[in-house]
Amino acid sequence: MKIVHAASELFPYVKTGGLADAVASLGVAQADRGHEVVVFVPGYRSVVDHPDAAEAETLLRPKIEMGDVYMSGEVRMFSPRDGVTVYMICRDEFFDRRNPYGTSERDYEDNHHRFIFFCKGVVETMRLLRMNVDVLHCHDWQTGLLPLLLRHAEQRHGDVLAMRTVFTIHNIAFQGVFPMRSFYRTNLPDELMGIDGVEFYGQMNMLKGGILFADRVTTVSPRYAQEIQTPEFGCGLEGVVATRADDIVGLLNGIDSSVWNPATDALLPATYRLDKLAGKWTCREELLRRHGFNPDYDGPIFGMVCRLTTQKGVDLVLANREFFKRENCRLIVLGKGDPALEKGLKELAAAMPKRVALSTKLDEGMSHLVTAGSDFFLMPSRFEPCGLSQMYSQTYGTVPIVTRVGGLADTVVDIDQDPKHGTGIQVPVTSDGLLSGMERALRLHRNVKKLVEVQLRGMRQDFSWTRTVEAYERLYEDGE
Repeated sequence: MKIVHAASELFPYVKTGGLADAVASLGVAQADRGHEVVVFVPGYRSVVDHPDAAEAETLLRPKIEMGDVYMSGEVRMFSPRDGVTVYMICRDEFFDRRNPYGTSERDYEDNHHRFIFFCKGVVETMRLLRMNVDVLHCHDWQTGLLPLLLRHAEQRHGDVLAMRTVFTIHNIAFQGVFPMRSFYRTNLPDELMGIDGVEFYGQMNMLKGGILFADRVTTVSPRYAQEIQTPEFGCGLEGVVATRADDIVGLLNGIDSSVWNPATDALLPATYRLDKLAGKWTCREELLRRHGFNPDYDGPIFGMVCRLTTQKGVDLVLANREFFKRENCRLIVLGKGDPALEKGLKELAAAMPKRVALSTKLDEGMSHLVTAGSDFFLMPSRFEPCGLSQMYSQTYGTVPIVTRVGGLADTVVDIDQDPKHGTGIQVPVTSDGLLSGMERALRLHRNVKKLVEVQLRGMRQDFSWTRTVEAYERLYEDGE
């Protein structure tokens, strides 16, 4: 099949979270199965300046209709590997910025214009190049208007641009809600401004557009597909999601084993595998050394790599400061985000410099080292559509401590509930729940034989894309 993905992030060119990894690894897995894969991404500075794009070819300079004006853009193309082609939709006014969505203080005020332009650029490129694709697969709110814009363009020009559209909700909490006056930029029919269109409490909701108008809707884990149909997790759109209940399927994300594999990971100081774990201890020593701790320390290390938000449960970690003060353990956090949470972690690290460390740099190499060198990986998320870090940690022999939500519950087996198959620790979404999980981790760490058994079970798990890619093929081909 000829498959087109459209997304606002793509590893290794631009990444703020798991979306970038998921789109990149799904595309690679599909190409490995013989499909022709195209990925559209905005022409951010980090993409344009990446070495892979050094010899990018300029294909088009389209004029994009944006309301009552036409805006010029540029479409550049490069191929990072066989079977995968990346198209950049460029316009410096919109995308030549240091960050993809905004500063640490607020989102860019013109994000609605930026991503309407991106969506229209995708459709116009597909039309002008006569791609005639089997599937247009759109990801998250930034591409939510694409199914609508594509079908509208087909009607205007009497052409078929894609046989099927698929829209994946990676995180329903981010919806792309903007003043309804922005709708005119879409040049879509006025009736779509109503409740049966993209209207949401008097505003325009771009995610709603994708949910309502794509041929099929997917989420990134089976449990999350059910959760978002409830008020607790639906973020106000549960009713909209329920209208597509028969068309929604939860397909668990996978991981790219060419990037996340402890046996071949070039970002680690030492590699290791199931039958030879010595390299994990080397990673542990280097992790401690890099954060100013004694590399010979042999107590439990808790690692955490995430955006510093309440969604990720960072406040639950801060609420357990007495645990880190009381117990002989280490906490190493890598991430940035909410200024108040960053401040709280910095204060915790300053108060306990021999036990707690925080790094706020975006450092891909360090994320691998924290995953490999820790004994336990903290993911106390309030909600987690899929999550990749708990898969990475199990693959690297690091025991995840997760909440019973979304993809975390789908991918981590609790060691007490199922001692023969357990790969991690599941906890309730409360500070006390996290405390109980960390106390269970301390007991597990003291039982070396059992700890190694759990680590090895995690490393044996298959989190590759193979099953999910096959499920997507069935969805693409016949909608099942």
